[in-house]
Amino acid sequence: MLYGERNKQRLHHARGLAIGIGQKKHQLEIPKYKLNKLSMPSEAAKGLIESLLLDEGNSRMNMATFCQTHMEKAATELMAETLDKNAIDKSEYPQTAELENRCVNILADLWHAPKEGEYLGTSTVGSSEACMLAGMAMKFRWRNQAREMGIDVETLKPRPNLVISSAYQVCWEKFCVYWDVELRTVPVTKDKLSLDLDHVLDYVDDHTIGIVGIQGTTYSGDYDNIKGLNALVEEYNRTHTDRPQLVIHIDGACGGMLTPFTEPELQWDFRLPNVVSISTSGHKYGLTYPGVGWIIWRDREYLPEELIFEVSYLGGEMPTMAINFSRSASQIVGQYYNFLRLGWEGYKLTHLKTQENASMIGDAIAESGLFDMYNQGKRTPIVCYTLKKDAKYSDGTPVVWNLYDLSDRLQMHGWQVPAYPLPEGAEDVTVQRIVCRADLTFTLTEAFINDFQQCLEDLKEAHILCNEKKSGRYGFTY
Repeated sequence: MLYGERNKQRLHHARGLAIGIGQKKHQLEIPKYKLNKLSMPSEAAKGLIESLLLDEGNSRMNMATFCQTHMEKAATELMAETLDKNAIDKSEYPQTAELENRCVNILADLWHAPKEGEYLGTSTVGSSEACMLAGMAMKFRWRNQAREMGIDVETLKPRPNLVISSAYQVCWEKFCVYWDVELRTVPVTKDKLSLDLDHVLDYVDDHTIGIVGIQGTTYSGDYDNIKGLNALVEEYNRTHTDRPQLVIHIDGACGGMLTPFTEPELQWDFRLPNVVSISTSGHKYGLTYPGVGWIIWRDREYLPEELIFEVSYLGGEMPTMAINFSRSASQIVGQYYNFLRLGWEGYKLTHLKTQENASMIGDAIAESGLFDMYNQGKRTPIVCYTLKKDAKYSDGTPVVWNLYDLSDRLQMHGWQVPAYPLPEGAEDVTVQRIVCRADLTFTLTEAFINDFQQCLEDLKEAHILCNEKKSGRYGFTY
């Protein structure tokens, strides 16, 4: 915990802050873990905080995060102007509610929500809250159906379960803990880092609330085969009419706002009849600052009524299903700005350029001959690779360092590149992953490639004092 050491530190003080008042300067002790006795000038407070943040990494050089780190000045100004608006107060801020409604409809259109249905959706605090809402909807709907079929849902023995590949994002583990659902993970393999369709139904029973398909895993950027999964679920429902309907939720945190523009013909969304809900992160390839997420249900029947609350809106009632009831409207405004500013063509060109830069990095890393590539940036703009066993430089010099050493060396140049083991089923393989975002310009791409190649040469000549295999993740957990 950030504050867990305070008892040990016994409230260390930051000393030596000189604050000018008139012609005099006063030396103040600034406590870290309790309020100052006196106020201080705004510029002094700002300067102190800025100095504390100096040794943090440059967000534009953080290759670990999917989160957007740059927006246009006009967008930043709009977001700053709307920080004070509470997005949940629909009646007090009706135009903000209208912008949210427009965003929901834009996403429903991008994801081919059936026009004859009654789709609905909402903004959330990142896609993690969206996944929580999706999971709750699946659990409540399963429980209602199971109760009608005479399945014991009162004792919850066995508990309801959720099926997902082991390459899941940690928010799904949180959901299952918070809402008492068993997480059933289908192991990936070293050769296939996506949902195993040959075995996924082995994990399904009459207590399964749904299957999650991942449109871009955080580990490697791989897409699950959603069309193939839909066919399996279709056949399962046809032959298991005595069980609650099996449904699919798509975790599109990474690919939800990428695939519609880069692969518009790919069927992964509501064009598949068993996909009942889709979530995404607006602050990833939606190109908006953290933290905004979105979730859409293909029809109201997939969102149980007990999860919907009616709020007053323009003299009428408006449904809401968010967990949080106080959050700024600024991220919604930022998202709508991007939709309005870029349009379909702008998003497409932006994402294709990002793919091009990712492909440049992937090609350069592959050409070194030292790595086995899991993702070379050709589809999702993510580069993922592992060090070859018994890797050698072109002159025959053996590699004596590991990917953790390479992460350290890259960080000396300012680049934050994570190294970590793959999930269950391939956990003995350590990889590095580079996330390329829209704010990674061609100039930065060239700079990264040059620094990466320099790091390889530096490590070749370096005297590695400690290159034992490290366990667990190294600095980054997503």
